[in-house]
Amino acid sequence: MNHADIEGMTNSRMTNDECQSAESPVYDLEERTAAFAETVIDFVLEIDRGPVTSPLISQLVRSATSVGANYCEADDAESKKDFRHKIGLCRKEARETKYWFRMVVRAMPETKKAARSLWKEANELHLIFSKIRCSCDKA
Repeated sequence: MNHADIEGMTNSRMTNDECQSAESPVYDLEERTAAFAETVIDFVLEIDRGPVTSPLISQLVRSATSVGANYCEADDAESKKDFRHKIGLCRKEARETKYWFRMVVRAMPETKKAARSLWKEANELHLIFSKIRCSCDKA
């Protein structure tokens, strides 16, 4: 199931698709973080639960879904300081997600291929939020 399958659960704000020309790249970070979280959920639904994997899965889902939730909060920040803080949380959660992917792969080596692409996305999100945070520090 993708985000389009869930009617009425997305923001009514204009998306970057509607704002940009056909030649412009789309940078919808809210959508990207939500899609990432959904993909992580799909990934963990395929993993057998056990005494080692259950807590790892819980932590992975918490951190991966928290990236987007914190970005939504940052998007509605009450001040520059609040925005900077919430972007910092996004960065920390993306980094933590990379850690939990490493632990899941250690516990279940057969997940390595699927986890690798998700780890790369978590890394890209971490770098994006790091850059945003650095830009905030310079402003």
